[in-house]
Amino acid sequence: MTDDELSLDRLTADVSVFQRRKGHRFSSDDMVTAWTALQVCPEPASVLDLGCGLGSVLLHLAWSVPAATLVGIEAQEVSFDLLERNVAHNSLGHRVTVHLGDFRDPTVRLAAGSGFGLVTGTPPYFPAGTASDAADEQRMRARMATRGGIEAYVAAGSVLMADDGWLVLCGDSDADARLHDAAAEHGMHLWGRVVFVPRAGRPPLFSVWCLRKKPTELLVLDRVLTPRNLHGDRTADARMLRAFSGFPETGTA
Repeated sequence: MTDDELSLDRLTADVSVFQRRKGHRFSSDDMVTAWTALQVCPEPASVLDLGCGLGSVLLHLAWSVPAATLVGIEAQEVSFDLLERNVAHNSLGHRVTVHLGDFRDPTVRLAAGSGFGLVTGTPPYFPAGTASDAADEQRMRARMATRGGIEAYVAAGSVLMADDGWLVLCGDSDADARLHDAAAEHGMHLWGRVVFVPRAGRPPLFSVWCLRKKPTELLVLDRVLTPRNLHGDRTADARMLRAFSGFPETGTA
């Protein structure tokens, strides 16, 4: 991978990440996952990001919570190389530790540790074989569940989180039933949900679910984010998300 294949892009006002120009790139789901996680767990002491890719959620959380220590696990070597580079580029190696491997592997999980106050993940949206594969392997593995989908993330998160911790996962909104089934199987309970609608009048693009080990009668977070109105102008939700990443408001267009 040469530098010509990469771009350096701002993730937050103070964090920039290298990503492949024609590979998997960070998107709104990463920012919304980080935002949602901090709505329910605003000051985590320890964070684990499962399948963290090039580090977009992990590094956003590191920037947002400067007192936290963070761990990331990533299985794709091409993404892990970018992850290591991004941790070093942002001088976060003293707080962020990353591991190469499949988080379903007990050896990898042992190396990562356990008892995390916050566990996050953005599972591939599509089960293997249910959507067209991207031509690029990195992009394909980021969207197709070749190493396990949202069920695998719930299973791992339920083991690696603290008893009073939070598990925050992002996925295709159509996966809501699968999320609930996996949560029930592993003794987890839904405490919060954010639905992302890219533009008013359009169907949801993704959802973020917040899970805990103890039951609750009422959701502590139940929100729809819609960054564009019917005319395509930025909404208060869009301005809020920009501010969350430290970016100034640039108008409504």
